[in-house]
Order: sequence, then structure tokens, then C-alpha cells
Amino acid sequence: MKLKYFAWVRERIGTAEEEIELPETVATASDLIDWLKTRGEGYAHALENDRFIRVAVDQRHVRHDAPVKDASEVALFPPMTGG
Repeated sequence: MKLKYFAWVRERIGTAEEEIELPETVATASDLIDWLKTRGEGYAHALENDRFIRVAVDQRHVRHDAPVKDASEVALFPPMTGG
């Protein structure tokens, strides 16, 4: 699966994207965020307040309870504003 990070999430993690293999315990976007927090200080800092993290699965915005198991791409980003 490809993970993509945007804005300050990308800056805190230190990369724009990466390829990962999900552990069996990761079924939802929330599970993914929780698992990523265990991967190091940058991840933990970027995702510490996960209510501010938005998720897109295969380029569709989803809630944190959405499944991610069969996704080819998941994007994590902060709330956006328009203008």
C-alpha cells in the first residue's frame, strides 16, 4: 500500500510518501493511524491528535472507521481551508 502525507503531517513525519505492508491488526483508517504512531517520534508527533487528521482511501475522503485493508493508497492530511 502507498501512504501519502501532506502539509504539516508530511513535515513532521519527514517524507511525502512510502510503501508499506499492513500488519494483520490494521483494518480501518483509525487502526492505521494508531499503528503509524508506534513507528517513531515523527509519526507520533504528526498523528498525536488524530481528530485533526483527515483520511482519503484511494482518493476518496473517508471517516476514520473506513476499511483500509484492500486500498492501494491512503493519504493523511490536516483539515483544509478554502479561499
